[in-house]
Amino acid sequence: MKINPLKFIGGFKGLLLVLAVGIGLSLHLYTQHIIHQLRNEARSLVEFYAQMYAKVAETPSDEDLSFLFDQIIRRTNFPIIQTDTQNNPVGWKGIDIDPDDRSEETIRRVRRMVERMDQEIDPVPVKYGDTVLNYLHYGDSGLIQQLRWLPSIEVGIIGLFILVGFIGYANIKRSEQRYIWVGMAKETAHQLGTPLSSLMGWLEVIRSEKRTDIKRISEDMERDLQRLHQVTSRFSQIGSKPDLKEANVADVLREVAEYIRRRAPQMGRSVVIREVYEDVPSVGLNTGLFQWAVENVLKNALDAMDKEKGCIEIRLGREGSGKRIYVDIQDNGKGIEPAVKKRVFKPGYSTKKRGWGLGLTLAKRIVEEYHGGKLYVKESRPKQGTTIRIEIS
Repeated sequence: MKINPLKFIGGFKGLLLVLAVGIGLSLHLYTQHIIHQLRNEARSLVEFYAQMYAKVAETPSDEDLSFLFDQIIRRTNFPIIQTDTQNNPVGWKGIDIDPDDRSEETIRRVRRMVERMDQEIDPVPVKYGDTVLNYLHYGDSGLIQQLRWLPSIEVGIIGLFILVGFIGYANIKRSEQRYIWVGMAKETAHQLGTPLSSLMGWLEVIRSEKRTDIKRISEDMERDLQRLHQVTSRFSQIGSKPDLKEANVADVLREVAEYIRRRAPQMGRSVVIREVYEDVPSVGLNTGLFQWAVENVLKNALDAMDKEKGCIEIRLGREGSGKRIYVDIQDNGKGIEPAVKKRVFKPGYSTKKRGWGLGLTLAKRIVEEYHGGKLYVKESRPKQGTTIRIEIS
């Protein structure tokens, strides 16, 4: 199944947005729960003062009851204003106004604060029996006010980290795309260069006046032209909807193996290619692209050869009794270090000085995105060799 990278990136951004909203909502609900509890504690304290005031007021005494306000209310950590029944302020604390300042301007300021407090929190009446003596108006403490800002601050920080993460992710994707474009350009030049060079060579032979075997030359030139057609066909199918047709996998593998056998001496490699094919059912393939994927894996195996006598074995088999088949490509080359095993399919990764790190990346995408299969390193041991497995059904 083909994956649209733009849709994937869009889905990733959507996931980040949902994550940020979810975290923000959770923090908001939790903070509101804590604020509700702190407000209940504050109200309990104010109601306790009101009850104590009423209790003391019932006791015959000539003492001034204002000591209750001083001893209880002034020790609280939230703003509170005491008013008479006409809402005239008679005492306050925690509002950044001098409690001894009784000027008209100060009283007006305190009244405005009382109005704002009453919009959020109902005042607590102080009663003597059924008679209301005065009211206690109070607001949120500094701690509650800080808590109200906490979700916004935390969401902002989380959003910043998500933004940084997305920018980093987008840079990685752009870097991968850059490697892919550069690699595709070089791969195109390489794929077209080989048959073109061969054709130019045969042309020079024909132009020379030496006696030549025209029939053999025409056959070789025809093969080169078929190769050019094959290369252009492969590149034209990249990015298009996969066209899969039932094909005999063994026949497809034989053709690729024969091509690599002819190419191995030109690449300076002495290698034996063995083929072990079991009887497996036909599967849906885009033959041109699948051959390209296998070809890239085989070329990677050739590049990994560090022995005088190299050996590559291609094994075709079926997993159990189902239709799913596998292709194992095993070499006796230098192997892959465990630390880099996950990086071999990344665009741009190459152990060759002149490599552009696209062969295995392209092969993996062809197998997995176009054929719905899997391509992975089944086994690799340093200095002993590597087995790459392709699974497809």
